[in-house]
Amino acid sequence: MMATETGSERETFELAKKMGEEAAPGDIIALTGDLGTGKTIFAKGFAEGLGIKERVNSPTYTIMQQYDDGRMPFYHFDVYRIGDISEMDETGYEDCFFGNGVTLVEWADLIKELMPENTVWIDIKKDNSKGFDHRMISIDSGEKK
Repeated sequence: MMATETGSERETFELAKKMGEEAAPGDIIALTGDLGTGKTIFAKGFAEGLGIKERVNSPTYTIMQQYDDGRMPFYHFDVYRIGDISEMDETGYEDCFFGNGVTLVEWADLIKELMPENTVWIDIKKDNSKGFDHRMISIDSGEKK
């Protein structure tokens, strides 16, 4: 388990960008944290690290967005609106999780039963006592929650 702090959206973005630059095919990133903690900022930075040039938005209503213009496919899930875990079957998530790209799942704790063992879990928490944009980011690699 590794923990790091960021003091701005830019710092969170840059941390994620560095992780995207180091990502390899088959990597699965699970993002957790409350609303407004910076999961989508993290996803945008991660995508930039993969070389994605398209605008990255949280796919809250579509559940999954695929980007192919980087150095490998990027599958960005937002499962916040999943009412029942069986709804994931309709997304084709297994092809993404076990494909040749990188998968990032926002709100992954809602589908933790489906997350593979090699998932990197990233939890983002705000700490308003240290400033509005202060984040504590915990990274736990490869351990199922």
